[in-house]
Amino acid sequence: MRYDSLLAACVTLFPIIISGDSNLSEPLSSQQILPNNFKPPQVFQNVNLLRNTNLEKGYVRETVNVVIENIDTKPQSEYYVPFSVDVIGNVGGLEVRDKKTPGSSFKTDLVEYDPYSPTQFFRTTLPQPLSPKSQLTLSITYHILSTLTPLPFKIGQNDKQYLRYAFSTYTPSAYPTLKQKTKLKFPTPEVPDAIGGSPERQGSTFTYGPYNDLVPAGALEPASVRYEFTKPVIHATLLERDIEVSHWGGNLATEERYWLTNQGAHLKANFNRVQWAASQYYKPATSALRELNVPLKVGSLNPYFTDDIGNVSTSRFRSNKRDANLELKPRYPVFGGWKYSFRIGWDADLASFLRVLKSPQGGHVLKVPFLEGPRMGEGVSYGKVELQVILPEGAKNVKFETGVPLVRVEETVHRTFMDTVGRTTLKLTAMNVVDEARDKPLIVTYDYPFSAAFRKPVTIFLGIVAVFVTAWGIGRLDVSIGKQK
Repeated sequence: MRYDSLLAACVTLFPIIISGDSNLSEPLSSQQILPNNFKPPQVFQNVNLLRNTNLEKGYVRETVNVVIENIDTKPQSEYYVPFSVDVIGNVGGLEVRDKKTPGSSFKTDLVEYDPYSPTQFFRTTLPQPLSPKSQLTLSITYHILSTLTPLPFKIGQNDKQYLRYAFSTYTPSAYPTLKQKTKLKFPTPEVPDAIGGSPERQGSTFTYGPYNDLVPAGALEPASVRYEFTKPVIHATLLERDIEVSHWGGNLATEERYWLTNQGAHLKANFNRVQWAASQYYKPATSALRELNVPLKVGSLNPYFTDDIGNVSTSRFRSNKRDANLELKPRYPVFGGWKYSFRIGWDADLASFLRVLKSPQGGHVLKVPFLEGPRMGEGVSYGKVELQVILPEGAKNVKFETGVPLVRVEETVHRTFMDTVGRTTLKLTAMNVVDEARDKPLIVTYDYPFSAAFRKPVTIFLGIVAVFVTAWGIGRLDVSIGKQK
């Protein structure tokens, strides 16, 4: 089981930020392999550490602010962040930066040294080695998917839902910690069970610590909490997102295909549609997914909503000069353990997303959101996101930049109606993404020569000419049976 979890982590977790000068012919990342007896060098100590764990959504969001000090006699630049082998495959969006320098982000990669070890590490490389006895304040942020478990596992259709979260009151660290504190933020003050530690309760916040005694590296203090969360735990196992650029039509077409599931508590009895219909008059809190709210860019047009059966009429699109919103209602309420797959799409004015550079090569800059989709108060998590940017036929010298960690980058060809060589397509794959990535843009630059713009009209013209010539040639053939004079 541990080996499988580590293998999944190795495939999915290479948090690297692609820069604008990325070369798509080069591998995206390489895993760092270390000896089996590896242990992080004890060259740092955590002087003061504060961990904030947010449980207000259907996934765990953690921010660790820590003051580190170099206790070695030489400058050091590698800081290790440990995770349990059972958790590391679900970690996403890990970012390490200097808390006192906004916008800074340090290079972080996954290291492998023993596939059977209960602990695995991310390695952060500081931009400048930290001198002996010097201190630096790090801000480590990440989220963990599929780690909350419903307790009880089965509930009634109108019952409250409770989730259980297991953790350590001591923040897992590869280095000794002099002082630390852990804070948990819940969606409501209703927390019936808290096992382990002696938390200080204040409203919907639990505080463990401060612990002023020296905590050795790797020390853990197991604890768990069970809290009320009568909302759907929305998780998309797969999201396929296509963005198609049309220069001739001045259009940006977007289509998204979802495979959703609710990871909340299952029903302990059969679904009662009469009871569900009666409850919709006063709309009580429920663990079922009733509707999805998808904010779109202003000026979006022609939205559609379909599923495996066909068009879904229970949707509403609102658009004005200030905002645009697509409200979706599935064919049935999605309770815990249930699944629902569907697709949505819309058009937009290309001029709002594309800028043309004054260059002989015909440079273009496309700026689009990496992720759109539903915006829900309970949050949405994505196990895998596959994004395709389909550029016009003849586009070349494609480069991109995004702040979302990627695991795979491909440049392929997409062929469609009346294409000759096919359209250049940039395919990006990310794992363990959450809805907070909505605010992160994807910038794509490419060259589109003036001559390439006429490829499609010339192809259509030649196709029409070929049809007429073929028809004329066939008409000139003598297919009569009689003797020729």
